[in-house]
Amino acid sequence: MNNKTRTPSVLSIFTALLLAWPSTAVAQTSKGPIEGQAWTVPDLNLEMAYVQPGTFTMGSDNGADDEKPQTRVTLTHGYWLGKTEVTQGQWVALMGINPSSFKGTDRPVEQVLWSDAIEFCRKLTERERTAGRLPEDYEYTLPTEAQWEYACRAGTTEDNAGNLDAIAWYHHNSGVTTHPVGQKQSNAWGLYDMHGNVWEWCLDWYGNYPGGSVRDPIGPASGSKQVYRGGGLFSSAQRCRSGFRGWNVPGGRSPDLGFRLALSSVP
Repeated sequence: MNNKTRTPSVLSIFTALLLAWPSTAVAQTSKGPIEGQAWTVPDLNLEMAYVQPGTFTMGSDNGADDEKPQTRVTLTHGYWLGKTEVTQGQWVALMGINPSSFKGTDRPVEQVLWSDAIEFCRKLTERERTAGRLPEDYEYTLPTEAQWEYACRAGTTEDNAGNLDAIAWYHHNSGVTTHPVGQKQSNAWGLYDMHGNVWEWCLDWYGNYPGGSVRDPIGPASGSKQVYRGGGLFSSAQRCRSGFRGWNVPGGRSPDLGFRLALSSVP
């Protein structure tokens, strides 16, 4: 009988560690989005593009008075933005009831109040945190007006981020109806329907631009009207411009007004 004690080989120790590693790696990467990478909201199939920090000129000298003075804006933190507007299918999956006038699972949800959109974001944040898929220092929300325009422009300085007929459903080509999201060309950052289809609620209260240079603006502290952007199926080309600003009272609904989901770190 051999009573010699067996000493584990270096190879066997390395193999054991290697087998244990995948579970650790999955635990670390399954808890939420990774800076710089695209993200898909679990269960909703809602794809989000990562938007890098950067600087751009907000507003337009060719537009309405409320697009002036042009303001140099620096966004110091990256964020995620839905590649498309939130669809009716995604809305129903979380909220249960479809308020839209132009029904279709892949069409953008519309006829939503600003507070409805905020509630969608709150419920999604709560669900994902509870499931352990979203860190406490991140939240789903509406984009700020600055985040929205920066992403819409996608590095461009013209009125539109491309040929309008190629990237937008508006009064000229919509047929007076919404269309399934993502059918037109995307902008240079992979975002669809930033011009046209439905207007998109932003987080900000409506107010004047400060001018000069600012960092991470969030709009006025209070107000009576909320901003929406992008133009919709009934809109003229002028109203679909990157710098055009629309507004409505928070209790306003419209068959051409929806929203796009953002994901940001909590201030």
